[in-house]
Amino acid sequence: MIWAIAVGLLGLLALSIPVGIVLFLLGFGVDTFFSPFPLIRGLGNLVWSTSNNATLIAIPFFVLLGEILVRSGIATRTYAALDRWVSWMPGGLVHANVATATMFSATSGSSVATAATVATVAMPQAEKLGYDPRLFSGAIAAGGTLGIMIPPSINLIVYGFLTQTSIPQLFLAGLVPGIALALGFMAITVVICMIRPNLGGTRRTFPFSEMLRALVQLIPIVLLFTIIIGTIYKGWATPTEAAAVGVAGAVVIAAMFGGVSIRMFAESILGTVKITSMIMLVVIGASFLNFTLASAGMGRELQALLDGLGLSPMGLIFVVVLIYIVLGFFIETLSLMVVTIPIIVPLVVAQGFDPIWFGILMIVLIEMALITPPVGLNLYVVQGARKGGRMSEVMVGAIPYVVAMLIMVGLLIAFPSIALYLPSVLSEG
Repeated sequence: MIWAIAVGLLGLLALSIPVGIVLFLLGFGVDTFFSPFPLIRGLGNLVWSTSNNATLIAIPFFVLLGEILVRSGIATRTYAALDRWVSWMPGGLVHANVATATMFSATSGSSVATAATVATVAMPQAEKLGYDPRLFSGAIAAGGTLGIMIPPSINLIVYGFLTQTSIPQLFLAGLVPGIALALGFMAITVVICMIRPNLGGTRRTFPFSEMLRALVQLIPIVLLFTIIIGTIYKGWATPTEAAAVGVAGAVVIAAMFGGVSIRMFAESILGTVKITSMIMLVVIGASFLNFTLASAGMGRELQALLDGLGLSPMGLIFVVVLIYIVLGFFIETLSLMVVTIPIIVPLVVAQGFDPIWFGILMIVLIEMALITPPVGLNLYVVQGARKGGRMSEVMVGAIPYVVAMLIMVGLLIAFPSIALYLPSVLSEG
């Protein structure tokens, strides 16, 4: 059954069938060929119970929050403000790309949305100021991946839902690795631009008074992040309720900066409906596939296969890391998560690993898939915003940041407390 599912998955994806439909087709196949019971009779109840889960309501709220911030023009002001604070370093404006992506990751919850936002704002500056197009675009693609690590993350919500893991704990666990990755991206940029100064464009400095005035543009984003995350960890709101509060806050911020209009609301709602519909189709399809796989005995079959290999717990983790790196070349990120979670996570947890720690490790590997060809979504988003040049330039520019992610994977395996320290401390408090 294992090899039949693997071949079926890759074959259907190769036909460019939408991932949500692929998951349903695989579920029907498992029911038809590997189950003695008519599992399809439970499809209606399964679809209803999955889509009726209150936890998933947080997804459209967080998507809408990001859409409002992007379409109201707040992204441009945030980028300009961060430019004044980080452009003095080797690499100049490249650091503003990463810093802006980090701040928007703390509100949008989506990597693709974050990359698209920063690319749209930043790309016009690249040629004007003499930056190397490879490094400049690669940094935007990599910075955008932080959208699924730094809370609130839609992917962490989906992971928590599928594994029945605490979403607030996952949000806390992603904070330190997310910030560390952002700093790692900036550090790699500094090293590259010290070795090859011509890649980093012109380093610029601004009067301190102008830098202080620029901070005003950052206050709304910081305040919004504090409200969303603070209300969750204080116990005043669930992630879903905090997302709703965040949407209200985003509307107020947009109104303060004159970005509210009927057109803005219409575009934000339409974008939210499109993204949420795609996510929900994938999640519901994954739930049906999970149900059929579990009923047909996939878990037992996989456990027997791994027992036959004689792997130690750490050996299993290294095999899982390799699997995600390889699959990340070919499968879109959310799809990769929902397809593998029901199979991989129970095996990892059975070996004594913390599901929250593994969730963060998985997210780093998923981030890597966003900037590795041929299916790295962020690469295509950034290339689309460039409106010229070769796709290979974006791919080459992202390579140093893939190295940073591999280093983070190694650090998480060697020092699990990087992800688990904050959840353990705050849960004790």
